[in-house]
Order: sequence, then C-alpha cells, then structure tokens
Amino acid sequence: MRDVPPAPRSGAGSVRPVDEFGPAVLRGLRDRLRRHPRWVDAGLVVLLGLVSGPVALADTGVAAWLWFGAVHAPLVWRRRAPVLVCWSVYGLAVVSAVLEGIRVNGIHPELVVAVAIYTVARYRPQRYVWPILAATEIPAAVLLLPGGPHWTALGFVTCGLAATVLLGITVRIRRAYLAELEERARRLERERDQRARLAVAAERARIARDLHDIVAHNLAVMVALADGASYAAGTAPERAAETMAQVSATGRQALGEMRRLLGLLRDDAVGRAPQPGLDDLAALVAQVRSAGPRIGLTVDGAPTECGPGVGLAAYRIVQEALTNTLKHAGPAAEVRIRLDFRPDGLHLEIVDDGAGRTATPGAGDGHGLAGMIERATAYGGEVEAGPRPDGPGWRVRARLRLDDEKPT
Repeated sequence: MRDVPPAPRSGAGSVRPVDEFGPAVLRGLRDRLRRHPRWVDAGLVVLLGLVSGPVALADTGVAAWLWFGAVHAPLVWRRRAPVLVCWSVYGLAVVSAVLEGIRVNGIHPELVVAVAIYTVARYRPQRYVWPILAATEIPAAVLLLPGGPHWTALGFVTCGLAATVLLGITVRIRRAYLAELEERARRLERERDQRARLAVAAERARIARDLHDIVAHNLAVMVALADGASYAAGTAPERAAETMAQVSATGRQALGEMRRLLGLLRDDAVGRAPQPGLDDLAALVAQVRSAGPRIGLTVDGAPTECGPGVGLAAYRIVQEALTNTLKHAGPAAEVRIRLDFRPDGLHLEIVDDGAGRTATPGAGDGHGLAGMIERATAYGGEVEAGPRPDGPGWRVRARLRLDDEKPT
C-alpha cells in the first residue's frame, strides 16, 4: 500500500481555505471605513471629480479647475454639517458658473449638487430640504420656461430632485428603523439578563430562608432536648436515654429536610420531595412539645382554598415563632397557636407566656423575623411581632392571602 500523507493539523502551519479570507477582509474594511467616515467622503469627492471632470473641464483654463475643486471640496465635511455643506456647494456652483462662464456640460454641477441635497435628506429632518429644493427648482423654472418652454429639461430637473430627496429620506428612515430594532434587541437582552439575575437572587433568598428555618428550628429543639437529658442523666437515666433518642430523631429529621431542600436544586429532583404545609403543623407542634413547652393548636374555619405556597409560608412562620420561643423563653414556656381562615386570608397568631425568657425583645440576628416578613409579603400579607400588650411574653401575628398561589 502507498503511504497516505496525514491531513494537516489546525494551528501553526495549517492552510485556511481561500474563501474564508474574503468575508474577513470585507468586514475589516467595512469596520475601518465606519471608524473613518471622512476618508469615505474624501474618496467620494475624488470619484465625482473623475466622473464629471473630463467633460466639464474640457478646453478650460486653470481658474475653471480651481472653481471645480472648490465646488467639490465641501463634500468632505458633508456628514458633519450637511445643511451648511449643501448651501456652500450650491453657492459655489452658481458663483463659478457666473464668474467663469462654465456651461452645463455632462453632469456637472448637477451631480455634486444632487449629492449635497441627498446628504441633507439623509441626515437632517425634512424641514431643511424644502428651502434647498425651492432654491434649485425656481431658478431652473425661470431659466427654462421663458422664450419657448423646455418642459423636458424642467421635468428632468424636477424628477432628479424628487428622486434624490426620496432616496435620502428612504435611507434615513430605514437606518432609523434598523437602529431602533437593534436598540430594542439590546434592551430586551438587558431585561432578560436582569430578570434572570432577579430570579437567581430571589431563589437564593428563598433557599437562605428555608435553610435558616430548618437549621435554627431543629438545632433549638435539639439543644432543649439535650439540656433536659443532661439534667435527667443523674436521677432518671431511662428518661435521659429517651430524650437523647429524641435528639437523634430530630437530627435525622433535620438531615432529611436539608437533603430535600438541596434536592430541589437539581432538575431531576423537582416534584419528588414536597414541601411541608398546613397538614404538617401537627407534627411540628409534637416535635417542639417533646422539648418541654406546652403548646396548644387551634384552627378556625376551613382551609379548603389554601394553596401549597401559602401553606408552606404559614408552616415556616409558625416554625420560626416556635424556634424563637425555645431560644428565648425556654422549655418551660406555654404557647398558643391559632389559625383563623377568613374571607380576607389566613390569620396566624403565636403567643407565649414568656416563662423563662432570657433575651430582650429584638435580640438576635434578625434573620428569622426578616424571613417571616418576606414570606408574608410574598403572598400579599404582613407580619407583626413584639411583646404581648396584656402581659409578659411574645406575640407574632401574620396574615396571608389565600388566593395567591405564586409569590408576588
């Protein structure tokens, strides 16, 4: 067999197809010309001179060449000052014709004047075009109509002016439309990125609230149970062993809730692990009650219209209130929980008697109260927390709208 040479590798020494160079070169040239529009206009002046000069300047002197260059020169600044350049070109063309007697030969000076008028129509509003059209059309009519009207020549001038102006206006409108489309696309892209960032921030805040509620609550229960076990270790070992078993069960439950919460971050786990709701309040009360506090739960009304989102928010608010009771009032406290389903929403009230309270009102990091407020606000509600007005203890009141299935 013959040896087949290996295919060239990409990178150093590799040969790119010839067709790939064309678009790249054109794009580079286009970008450079956009950065230097004065070069483009100077090239346009040279091109106009090459097109109209040989016919217009045949058998003329040096002065005619100078006036010819003077008529074309202002076009170099046509984009910077379109109206001023147009009037300058028009005036220089008229003055050169009067002083030098240059006849209208070929397409000079019509071509250079048409370019100037097109520039005004392209870069300026229409109100700047009408005076220039009048200054061009009226002298043409005065010269061509008396002494045997030359309707063909006048029609040619009129049609040329109309075509020039319409072309400039069309290009201006098209460029403005494309610029608006590009700006709209950039605005939509910015709004999409902003919505994505807001969604990420909201999701991070939600996860932070859930983590705080789960960790703080279960740790508070475990600390209370561990304290009780340590007190009973010397006098009632069996009671201490049962209490430590409850500590272990609470820890396993906390780990399960953490795994469930973190599992929600994976796409394949969404929907497999439901979040707690109002049906889980009884288990929550039983768990906290095992740490010592005496807790009573009262439900008024029928929770038939309560969605899962509202149920989760209510569960977390009650959980945070019980956590604060354990941390600040201790296991000897008595707590009353009331859920009242009304036409305007779900009303929650968690009140403790303050027995054994060791912290002053407002102590702590404040994340728990902030989390309760955020959850209630997301469902069109509100939270009030503070000392009881009728005696010692702490009271938390919250209201949630039942018709909001999704956070606002």
